[in-house]
Amino acid sequence: MKQFSNYIHTRDNEQIYFATNFEHDQTEHTDVIVFNYGLVCSNFHWSKQLDYFDQLGYKILIHDYRGHYKSTGIDHLENITFENIAKDLKELFDSLNITSSYLVGHSMGVNTSLEFTKRYPELVKKMILISGTIIPVHNIMFNTNLTDQVSPKLTGLLKMFPKQFNAFWKSGGWNPLIRKMVHSGGFNLKTVSPEFIEIYLNKLGQLGPELFFQLIEQMNQHDILSFVNKIKCPTLIIGGDNDKVIPNYLQKLTLKELSNSELYVVRNGSHVPQVDFPDMVNERMTFFLEH
Repeated sequence: MKQFSNYIHTRDNEQIYFATNFEHDQTEHTDVIVFNYGLVCSNFHWSKQLDYFDQLGYKILIHDYRGHYKSTGIDHLENITFENIAKDLKELFDSLNITSSYLVGHSMGVNTSLEFTKRYPELVKKMILISGTIIPVHNIMFNTNLTDQVSPKLTGLLKMFPKQFNAFWKSGGWNPLIRKMVHSGGFNLKTVSPEFIEIYLNKLGQLGPELFFQLIEQMNQHDILSFVNKIKCPTLIIGGDNDKVIPNYLQKLTLKELSNSELYVVRNGSHVPQVDFPDMVNERMTFFLEH
């Protein structure tokens, strides 16, 4: 995908990085696919989708949330909230003169997409929500309540041993044990290469653990369930039937609460079905967008 990249300055003086497959002029842009990645992930998770939809002729927008990669904001951790991320995206829309969109969110990107749609429904034509949850993650990640128990302990270790904790965090891509755990826990072992996992962990290592804990807390506090029934735009919900991170029954809960939605379950799909089976998922996404 040919990329035209730039930054916008937000209302609170942060810089948000973005890239499109179209030039940044004063033309009105409609039906733009906007990709929202997951918790301490990156646009690398969309690598199997970007060229595909670009070749089909769709306009595409990718961006880095505040505090992530090429965007600023990590020095103001308390401002990295779904409310501010949604407002940043709205400023991006205004800057690029985007008047309608298709939002595609994965994992935490589901929270981002829903928050944006709640605030600016007139700008969202359709949504595709992959492997997300509309209830707090501390009760359901890995089908246990371990997140609620483990996060405070890890946060305590980070405060006590910041240098050591950060060094361990950054080394994940080089640690074969961590690579193996992440590969088997979040991806389909037969379809996703170890090289993909290594690149993913190296990118994750660029983001500090403080950001991870901030966003986990945001996911716990995000009041999605109380407003999803007000969202009326057509929505495709996608989940892997072997998702160990966000169990698949949560996609059925989202289906029940979103009045104008449909569910696509990917057989043998993990938490990242768009990486496990990109051809299958891309075709289903295309069918949804074009019908």
